[in-house]
Amino acid sequence: MKIDRLIGILSLLLQREIVTAPYLAQHFEVSRRTINRDIEDLCKAGIPIVTRQGVRGGISIMENYKIDRALLTNSEMQDILAGLRGLDSINKTNRYVQLMEKLSVGASDFMTGDQSVLIDLSSWHKSMLAPKIELIRNAIEMNKELEFRYYSPREESDRCIEAYYLIFHWSSWYVWGWCRKREDFRLFKLNRMDNLRMSENTFKKRLVSLPDMSNERIFPDKIKVKALFDKSCKWRLIEEFGIDCFEELADGKLLFQADYTDKENLIMWMLTFREKAELLEPKTLRKEMYEALSDTLKIYAQK
Repeated sequence: MKIDRLIGILSLLLQREIVTAPYLAQHFEVSRRTINRDIEDLCKAGIPIVTRQGVRGGISIMENYKIDRALLTNSEMQDILAGLRGLDSINKTNRYVQLMEKLSVGASDFMTGDQSVLIDLSSWHKSMLAPKIELIRNAIEMNKELEFRYYSPREESDRCIEAYYLIFHWSSWYVWGWCRKREDFRLFKLNRMDNLRMSENTFKKRLVSLPDMSNERIFPDKIKVKALFDKSCKWRLIEEFGIDCFEELADGKLLFQADYTDKENLIMWMLTFREKAELLEPKTLRKEMYEALSDTLKIYAQK
């Protein structure tokens, strides 16, 4: 991809005093004419590149462009490569490995055991997610509409969207786009999408901003929860809500207090602890949990 090559060329120029066009052409396996066009594109982007003829000639970044010569420190480069490696973990291609190799030219420690940050974005659904992510990426680049069947808590429906962003958040993948059905921007979870396909219809890009992914925006309702947990649940409460979410009582029980965002999710979450948890407040949800457990007992009581 051209953008990968441009980043690779810029990385080389930041790390070396001077390089030649034949060297760049051989390294990136393209023609010298292509390299010349790439250099022109970098200049148009505001990078002050100088070319010199002669025995000691070549391509370099302007002498007084010192602040950007140290644009990426060792630790910053490692963070970038960790992110690229994370993207490669959910994709079946090796495009990000190739980009890492280009970025790390002249700095072999970036690609060795000196890495201190490792990111893996893959999941149990990797076999289903990878083709969806690739298809959505292509649709975004080509301005093509996406069509799919969507399953939400409220309904299942056929959707057609203009896709703008792929987003990884809350340990899941989402696509942000303009929904024809709702005539507004909507966030769709990839795991709930079925029969995903790219339409032949193209669209003109709208003025779009990044979605507000804050908990307050996505989960506006707050439920004040008070519950009592067995001490054996301590590890899980810490993992999910932090060390300050409970008070340890004299008898060893854990008095849990926190804000929860969704009633149904709260009931299901409490039930996962079985007999090791008791919901104290709100009182209305205690009654709903009692009814849910009673209905469940009726099912299992049947012979």
